[in-house]
Amino acid sequence: MGHLDHAALGWLTPVLSYVMACIGAALGLRCTMRALGATGRSRRNWLITAASALGTGIWTMHFVAMLGFSVSGTDIRYDVPLTIVSLLVAMIVVCAGVFAVGYSRDRGRALLLGGLTTGLGVASMHYLGMAAVRLHGQVRYDPMLVGLSVLIAVVAATAALWAALNIKSPVAVTIASLIMGAAVSSMHYTGMFAVSVRVTPSAAALSGATAMQFIFPLAVGLGSYLFLTSAFVALSPSTGEREASASAQRAVERAAH
Repeated sequence: MGHLDHAALGWLTPVLSYVMACIGAALGLRCTMRALGATGRSRRNWLITAASALGTGIWTMHFVAMLGFSVSGTDIRYDVPLTIVSLLVAMIVVCAGVFAVGYSRDRGRALLLGGLTTGLGVASMHYLGMAAVRLHGQVRYDPMLVGLSVLIAVVAATAALWAALNIKSPVAVTIASLIMGAAVSSMHYTGMFAVSVRVTPSAAALSGATAMQFIFPLAVGLGSYLFLTSAFVALSPSTGEREASASAQRAVERAAH
């Protein structure tokens, strides 16, 4: 059996992956709050931004954490197309959950359905990402820990959607984001602890790209997207601010006449 190290780079990858999960969660919550206060095309655009932020944060968290993953006795490569598919799955299922909550009239039912769909999608993203791993050996999973990781994903997704519907204040959003980041990280590492590898030493070249060739640049790009989108949301006026500005403008116009 190969020895698995989930933090080969020390605390850097666990901490950085947690930070990325928290940023994605905070941005997703803020955008969903903006969406619920908007209508028409504006609501749709805010929901798309929320879904992309949450999906990107979850995927980036997973693969930043994977930068610290190593197995003694074998190199590790990543199947590029399958890794991209895992990103698309994260985006699509989170989008489905966010839109279900954003547009449904029965929000209790939408919350349960959206949480289940999104949680299963997040778990699928994780295990698709693991399926993209190429190494000299056979990867096995502990079914109990796999089941636990899926349960954590569903609970975390449901909690995220509930928070998007019910949390309004900036302080509450920050606390919720920290909790959600911890939940997503817990799901990832529970899934990783389910993994065992029986190494088969070989001199044959592995197919795929190394983490630094592919995962690292993509994670940096998506992380930059999160930071830039965070700046955009922070600078964009909220619905209340726009209404206050419009009221002030009307008052000025009335006074002028």
